[in-house]
Amino acid sequence: MNLLQLAWSYLRARPLGTLLNVLLLALGIGTIGFVLIVNGQIGDSLTRDAKGIDLVVGAKGSAMQLMLAGIFHLDVPTGNIPLKSAQELARDPLIRRVIPLSIADSFRGFRIVGTTPDYADLYHGTLATGKLWTDRMQAVLGATVAERTNLGLGAQFVGSHGLAEGGPVHGDSVYTVVGILKPTGTVLDRLVLVNTESVWYVHEGNVTDPEELTVIKAERQVTVLLVQYATPLAAVSLPRKINAETNMQAAAPAYEAARLFKMIGVGADVIRAFGVVVLATAALSLFIALYHALNERAYDIAVLRTLGARRVNIAVMMLLEALLLAAFGSVLGLLLAHVLAAVLASWMAQQQSLHIDAWNFSVEELWLVVPALVAAMLAALLPSWRAAHSDISATLARRG
Repeated sequence: MNLLQLAWSYLRARPLGTLLNVLLLALGIGTIGFVLIVNGQIGDSLTRDAKGIDLVVGAKGSAMQLMLAGIFHLDVPTGNIPLKSAQELARDPLIRRVIPLSIADSFRGFRIVGTTPDYADLYHGTLATGKLWTDRMQAVLGATVAERTNLGLGAQFVGSHGLAEGGPVHGDSVYTVVGILKPTGTVLDRLVLVNTESVWYVHEGNVTDPEELTVIKAERQVTVLLVQYATPLAAVSLPRKINAETNMQAAAPAYEAARLFKMIGVGADVIRAFGVVVLATAALSLFIALYHALNERAYDIAVLRTLGARRVNIAVMMLLEALLLAAFGSVLGLLLAHVLAAVLASWMAQQQSLHIDAWNFSVEELWLVVPALVAAMLAALLPSWRAAHSDISATLARRG
């Protein structure tokens, strides 16, 4: 029997203690791994959603709220801005492209966004079936919306006023599904896209009187403008110009996203610190278990020594025992981390929030095995040394 088999036989001889130590190690690794997975997934999701957007422009208010509502669709907008102001801004030579968004209604909790085909192009959205809208009251569904609502081409639905599910419905304004987008892994997947005229039509009604229609057109609004710069110099002057000289507000996604990560990071650090404490507790528990086990198997060790086992063999056997526990705890901990991430991903999907791929394994996760192995080796150092330097004659004499 080699040393690894011997170490494994000792672990099997103490099933309860082995299980408790593995669970403690798994809890520590799982907690830290959960933070790593969620931080990475949320970071990737936010980066994908904000990619290609240099500036978000909307009604004055909170810059963070404007970004969360306009890019990630996780908050209510700060208000609307006049269409005339948006058109004037689009003519600024510092701007290459402006994508308007009109956000007011929802369908089964998914937001209905009035926009232009440029919005789908921004996220490289391609059609799985059907076509983009060519007229008002035609809708294109994101992949997640289509999957959750089971709507196909030709299906009809009505929107609810407001961005939360359960609001009063616009019963006289019926949308028809003309297209379904392929999954993009971005915010596009959980939106219903229509043209801006559809949003105006739903809220204005079918006005035919020329004078009334003229007044209504003059008062039309949009919610958010997604801006792409024509030149890097625009980043220096354009936000300041918009904030100081117009009735609108500009928010830079890069700056606001950094603020958001900083706020999220505080909570993540707390959870990570809890994981470190649990891992340290697991190492202490492992040390106590090995130390007690040393006293229980003192006679066995003495016999092994008399049969020719060297001191280093005894020490290695104890270290292998600890490393086996660490290996089992690491595997179980990584699995636990992904299970917790899957639970969070399911909840976030129900809330129509950010997408998390809970079962996407990364190489970085393997580094979590290192602290577990180090903790196990530190816990085993003293018991291993004592086992290797035990007094064979005294042990055998006491047993005899």
